[in-house]
Amino acid sequence: MSTETSSTRREVNRRRLMVGKVTSDKMDKTVTVEVIRMKLDPRYKKYIRVRARFKAHDEQNQYRRGDRVEIVEHRPLSRTKRWKVLRLVERPDQELS
Repeated sequence: MSTETSSTRREVNRRRLMVGKVTSDKMDKTVTVEVIRMKLDPRYKKYIRVRARFKAHDEQNQYRRGDRVEIVEHRPLSRTKRWKVLRLVERPDQELS
């Protein structure tokens, strides 16, 4: 019988979640997600924008450029792909053509 509690086990398995915008959907089953966060500058004590781009797995090719999605850390799926799209947060309004 294990002495670990369920809360301890949950913290070990916790994966990072991030929300970002899809900037590219040209690859098959992969999207590029740009995550922008605000970071406090240690010297000047001002907040600056920090941009990071991640490649995330999109199994059904359902997410499009401009969508806001939530990504979760995942095991390595390829050389650069270590994230998986969890859900769609917001889809921008489509302009009438």
